[in-house]
Amino acid sequence: MTKFAALFVLAALPLPAQDWARQRLEKSPRHREWVTVKHDGRSVETFVAYPESKDKTPVILVIHEIFGMTDWVQEVADEFAAAGYIAIAPDLLSGAGPGGKGTSSFPQGEATKAVSGLNADQITADLKAVADYALKLPSATQKLYVVGFCWGGGQSFRFATNRPDLAAAFVFYGPPPSKDAMSRIKAPVYGFYAGHDARIGATVPGTQADMKELGKTYDPVTYEGAGHGFMRAGEAPDASEANSKARLQAWERINKLMK
Repeated sequence: MTKFAALFVLAALPLPAQDWARQRLEKSPRHREWVTVKHDGRSVETFVAYPESKDKTPVILVIHEIFGMTDWVQEVADEFAAAGYIAIAPDLLSGAGPGGKGTSSFPQGEATKAVSGLNADQITADLKAVADYALKLPSATQKLYVVGFCWGGGQSFRFATNRPDLAAAFVFYGPPPSKDAMSRIKAPVYGFYAGHDARIGATVPGTQADMKELGKTYDPVTYEGAGHGFMRAGEAPDASEANSKARLQAWERINKLMK
């Protein structure tokens, strides 16, 4: 089974309810809004969370999991805003759902299939347009980061191959792009992996070798005992000790890397 086929198998699994994420988001004191980013005849519904800051702040582009634009994606974007960044998270299923809507319009479990079938060029164009929108905000500096989780982790790595002005790419348990694509990367890439995730973990040694040969910066860290999706699972009310610990350690690391 290829790494991409394995992602499709993962996509078939149901996503637990995220009422806890919605409740935490609703308690946030930060300004949040939905905007429509238009480009090339497309309209991308995009969630933006703003930090409470008197100064201009960098931008972090947040790429959702294979489950699409969930409550947790919005909640984690708000966490990045709490850390001092303008967080912008596009619903990459915009226009793909029933009635031309996005993730929320899909019946339970079907959004994953739609995400798996998204066109790579469309994803790149959507991400570039959303990043450009954020960098033009009056409160934004011209410093851009990207972060993604699961499917989005792979897309954050791939976005680094298409965006030379990135400050850094953060890859959470996602697969790497091809070696040829890696040759275009300018920014450092930081990996966050789970010890109990052999499917993705098996890609790390080869990625290290390829990035080193190409003269690129790639720094992976594996959190022992954690499972795939630990950033979400580690925050849930029923989180295992290993996932919760990995999530906290990953937050500590990413906050240091972004300073």
